[in-house]
Amino acid sequence: MYLQHAHGLSDEAVLARWVENPYFQHFTGETFFQHRAPIHPSSLSRWRGRIGEEGVEWLLTRTIEAAQASGAVTSNSLAEIAVDTTVMEKAIAHPTDSRLYERARHSLVTLAHKAGIALRQNYNRLAPRLAGQVGRYAHARQFRRMRKALRTLKGYTGRILRDVERKLGAVPDGPLRARIEQRIALVTRLLLQTPKSSRKLYALHEPEVDCIAKGKARVRYEFGTKVSIATTLAGGFVVGMRSQPGNPYDGHTLADALQQVETLTGQRPSLAVVDRGYRGHGVTATRVLVSGTSRGLTPRLRRLLRRRSAIEPEIGHMKTDGRLARCALKGTL
Repeated sequence: MYLQHAHGLSDEAVLARWVENPYFQHFTGETFFQHRAPIHPSSLSRWRGRIGEEGVEWLLTRTIEAAQASGAVTSNSLAEIAVDTTVMEKAIAHPTDSRLYERARHSLVTLAHKAGIALRQNYNRLAPRLAGQVGRYAHARQFRRMRKALRTLKGYTGRILRDVERKLGAVPDGPLRARIEQRIALVTRLLLQTPKSSRKLYALHEPEVDCIAKGKARVRYEFGTKVSIATTLAGGFVVGMRSQPGNPYDGHTLADALQQVETLTGQRPSLAVVDRGYRGHGVTATRVLVSGTSRGLTPRLRRLLRRRSAIEPEIGHMKTDGRLARCALKGTL
């Protein structure tokens, strides 16, 4: 895992690099040069699933202990931290109604075919053509025609859904029936949602994806999971990181982030510096400095408050160089 994140490699690429790189093999404890991969790439996915959140936190704890042993981190630096949140985007396409309706229809037709359900109509010819036409209408700013095509496409998906529900009783109990029932629940949720609905469905294969607006000029909306990150103010060493599914308010994630830092480092931070998104955090056990505060601050606290912005490029480096820009893991913790 360390080699994978240090060099930004996928599961397949890190094993291919391990075979050709003797330094990788020596780092992992090999005494003789090996000419074949020790495991299959899929074993890494299963291993991550086995260790879970506690196992990953244990690895981060060992990293912090190694930094303390080498002198890179001291007890004084662990007492003052900066906390911020970012978004790890999921591997989904930009969600549009036409694409979601077509994917839902196609998945129901595929599952029905596997289960031996004879559908009255499957719209395999009409629906893909209509889904492409919706985008062309929108590009030409012919919104009335676009909305009419969307209603028709939604009707196709609804007819397939009701047809599968009527004939589901003929499918015997088992994994396939469970998959069909789960897909029926997702498609029903998709067809019932409106622009004002909360917890909307943005991808059928990742129902837990959140739409997060961070106010970025280049990216208005990001579709993924919010992540809380804590680093030391002195050296920028990462001492805490946790996913926050459901897009909670930043201030409501601060107590959880401080508790994780205390668990991993063995000491409660005495000072946490955050941005204005954390106002109303409700934390009393640790002193919290919010960006923009000026009243009652000593010169040293002002310097620490200015130091808060150092966490922004650190997060940027982790996302571009450390494989944290894209969340490749399915579901939530």
